[in-house]
Amino acid sequence: AAGNIGKNAVNAVDQKAPKSAFANIGARAIDGFINGLNARAPSLYYTAGGIANSVTRIIKNALRINSPSKVFIGIGESVIEGFAKGIDGGHKVIENSGKNLAKVAISSAKKPVDAFQNATDSQRTYREVMLLQELNGHENIIPLLNVIKAENDKDIYLVFEYMETDLHTVIRANILEPIHKKFIMYQLLKAMKFLHSAGIIHRDLKPSNILINSDSFIKVCDFGLARCTTSAIGKEVIMTDYVATRWYRAPEILLGSTRYGVQADMWSVGCIFGELLGGKPMFPGSSTLNQINKVLEVTGKPSEEDIKSINSELAGTMLENIVISKTKSLKALYPKASEDELDLLSKLLQFNPNKRIDVYKALEHEYVKEFHSQYSDTEIVCDKPIHIPIDDNKKYSAKEYRKRLYDEVLKRKKEIRRKMMALKNKK
Repeated sequence: AAGNIGKNAVNAVDQKAPKSAFANIGARAIDGFINGLNARAPSLYYTAGGIANSVTRIIKNALRINSPSKVFIGIGESVIEGFAKGIDGGHKVIENSGKNLAKVAISSAKKPVDAFQNATDSQRTYREVMLLQELNGHENIIPLLNVIKAENDKDIYLVFEYMETDLHTVIRANILEPIHKKFIMYQLLKAMKFLHSAGIIHRDLKPSNILINSDSFIKVCDFGLARCTTSAIGKEVIMTDYVATRWYRAPEILLGSTRYGVQADMWSVGCIFGELLGGKPMFPGSSTLNQINKVLEVTGKPSEEDIKSINSELAGTMLENIVISKTKSLKALYPKASEDELDLLSKLLQFNPNKRIDVYKALEHEYVKEFHSQYSDTEIVCDKPIHIPIDDNKKYSAKEYRKRLYDEVLKRKKEIRRKMMALKNKK
């Protein structure tokens, strides 16, 4: 019966029942759908004929007519998994619901595409979950609210706080005022301070991996390529050179270094800053060599000291084959930028990683001074280095990553339940 209530509500939406009808059935429709899932009603209710999309419309209607918030809060894993099944893991379960969505605390569900299809994808899924579970708590890093193992033993659903859009979309819309750009940069630097103090390099910073809401609050996401700078088992960490989207990749990575550090993230921060100032990517290279060429047009040809700082045997040979026709100054690229903006951008985009500004000095820069002076108490550091529980230099099979991830998630959920019970018993 519960499943049928959900099905009937879906049919009502599909048949375009009057909006007034949902004032009475909105809450029951949601309850019916959830109960149907909990009671393991036939999957055809959720997967066939676009039914899941119709159920999404039910929730939107219920939001619009202000159904009691208790209907949406605490609906748990089953409804998230039900949506994810029906819409095949869409990045956002419900689009464009604005502030109403935040009020009723509905989350987004992300199903990593082919999360365990091969060893590389499995490794990245494992990294993202393990790291985000440790990083929960910083206001500018996306919180991982829940991890849900699918019934098919192949998929996994990651439940995050809902954010309205990403910085890539906002930059393209050309709606940011100078104060918004400054606030975004300040928050990004705060997130980097926390990550770098934990010994983590994000390695894939770009506007589409920075989520943002209508109040210009940002959260860094997508930690699938992140690496710890130290190993839990004491081994030297060897980095891969093919990471990050090419346009935001630091020179040391472009030139094949396997011993780079957190400075690589600061280069990406500089590329994002330039994009905020100019409204388009700074270095849209079409290949690795073309990318290096575009970088050198701005930074100029590196000195012997700069080349040595890259820590790559390939650097000298690759740079010999590049001819720079002309250089472009940052002032010429961004004629409307202030002196403070150009100064910070120049310090972030130093070819030599040893000369590149670190996040601590960047937060003290004149450009973000007005936020730093008011909110320095929120510029927190991690109290310990963060490691993942396995040797990240070694690649395991997809099956091993899946088993380890499920085991770690289950272990963590049990620990959280024990702590909650202990707190309850104290009361």
